[in-house]
Amino acid sequence: MAYYTLLGFEKEPFSTSPDPLFFYLTKEHDTSLTNILIELHLKRGLSVIFGDIGTGKTSLSRLLVQELRKRSNMLFHIILNPVYENERQFLTALIRNYGIDVLFNIDPAQCDVLELRDTFEKFLIQKAIEDKQTIVLIIDEAQKLDMSMLETLRVLLNFETNEHKLLQLVLLGQVELYPKIVNMPNFMDRISFKYTLNPLDVKETRELINFRVKTAGYNSRMDLFLDEAVSEIYNYTRGYPRKITKLCHQVLKELILQNKHAVDRILVRDVIAKEEQYKLGSIEFPQSFNVNRT
Repeated sequence: MAYYTLLGFEKEPFSTSPDPLFFYLTKEHDTSLTNILIELHLKRGLSVIFGDIGTGKTSLSRLLVQELRKRSNMLFHIILNPVYENERQFLTALIRNYGIDVLFNIDPAQCDVLELRDTFEKFLIQKAIEDKQTIVLIIDEAQKLDMSMLETLRVLLNFETNEHKLLQLVLLGQVELYPKIVNMPNFMDRISFKYTLNPLDVKETRELINFRVKTAGYNSRMDLFLDEAVSEIYNYTRGYPRKITKLCHQVLKELILQNKHAVDRILVRDVIAKEEQYKLGSIEFPQSFNVNRT
């Protein structure tokens, strides 16, 4: 039996998987998502979302994908790990992932970089102009893009009509992405929308916890997380959603072990103390175990 069923949940409330169903839409996330969708609708070209580790960029990207699936005129692809050896490898991946090789009956392995660019432009013209579709490329972990890949993206953004860009690009990256693009004025100038995601405040932390608890099927009239517990969680995690989720997962397991009915300050502090001990390597494990068998 899964631990969370013992507490009355139908699903695991604090999984770290980027499930859009469990994504708590803060005001900042809602603002960024709404603006990205507007930019895509207007075909403005380039949107960039910055955020520290654990602020919800990946979850936001999955929610964006979910929204795009609802729109029949959106043809999109998401890159989760944008690490490529060179421009040729990157363009080859794009052509295969968008099905361009099948559409035009070509073998990317037999094409040079200029041919790959021309083929991709031909695809954009056919789909965006002739078929009236919006071509979207989403890149998560965009801080991993090196300068040559950013230059390649800049070139692709040059494909346009008099009214709009043919390729709509959404980058989501850690703050290390910013100095890279600042040093590329021609790339920076193409950003139509940029936004920085910040950690949650204590009110949003409470709302995130309650949202996940309810979404997972908990319907007791009694609060599972007391306000004093939420304050401790916020103080330790500093409002980073990923840290909040991980800590709450540990807290619920400890709740069962201690046979308690609600998460209070003491229980959260117990879990945090254990976490800190592990970090410091101060917990000693026995070299061997004596097991009595009957």
